[in-house]
This record gives sequence, structure tokens and C-alpha cells, in this order.
Amino acid sequence: MAPDTSFLLIGKLATKANTTKDTIRHYDQLGLLKSRKRQAGSRLYTEFHPECVERIELIKSAQAIGFTLTEIKESLNDYYDGQLDIDLQLNITQQKLIQIRKQQTTISLMIEMLTERIDILEHMKADSDYKLDIDVCKKTLPLS
Repeated sequence: MAPDTSFLLIGKLATKANTTKDTIRHYDQLGLLKSRKRQAGSRLYTEFHPECVERIELIKSAQAIGFTLTEIKESLNDYYDGQLDIDLQLNITQQKLIQIRKQQTTISLMIEMLTERIDILEHMKADSDYKLDIDVCKKTLPLS
């Protein structure tokens, strides 16, 4: 019986999904991809379902907006199994937005502090008699 040619070997999947073999191996190890093993002589090949191209695109998209692979796994498998809970997904996505907004606030404060330090250093460079306010250098971010 001839092998199912719709399944993809790792190199072909990597090319189609515009990613690396290592990334595919990692995703497969975490259970994010559908694969099967096939023996060919003394070699054991891992073959990937054609939907893995789309799965990888969805994984990369979710990662780009801040989701971890662990967070992605449950939702992705639920989606493909037809078991996606929209209310749960809405809640998870709203929580992720809150988390990202907190990070955005922290980053904005960091930008302000770095800008202030650059201004101080530029003053020190331009004026050797400039007195440094050490308290400015000791500022830290407020705890969340």
C-alpha cells in the first residue's frame, strides 16, 4: 500500500510554513502539531498533517500578541477538535489585554526614566561642574 502523500515531511512543512525544522520539532514535542511516525527501512520518519501549516501560522500569530505556547496549546487543540469555548476565549483574551496594558505602562515609565538619565548624562558631558542629583539615578519602577 502506497504511503499517504498528503502528509508532509519536516523539511517540506518548514518550507511551507516559513519556519525552521527546530521550531517544528519543538511545537510537535509540545503537542501543538498533528504528526505520525512512519517506518521506512531502518529509518523512522515523522510526518505532519497538512493542517499543520495553518496551525503554525496561528501559533505564530498568537505568540506575536503575547500568548505563550502553553496558553496557545489548549485553545488551538480545542479549536481543531470543535470544542472551542468562546466565552472562555473571550475571558482569556481580555485578561491578556490587561496584562499587555500593564506591560505598556511599565515600558512607558522606563522610557521616561531612561530619557531623564540621558538628559543628565548629556548635561554632565557638556558641563564638568554639573552636580548630579543622585536621587534621580536611584529611581525605580513602582511595584505592580
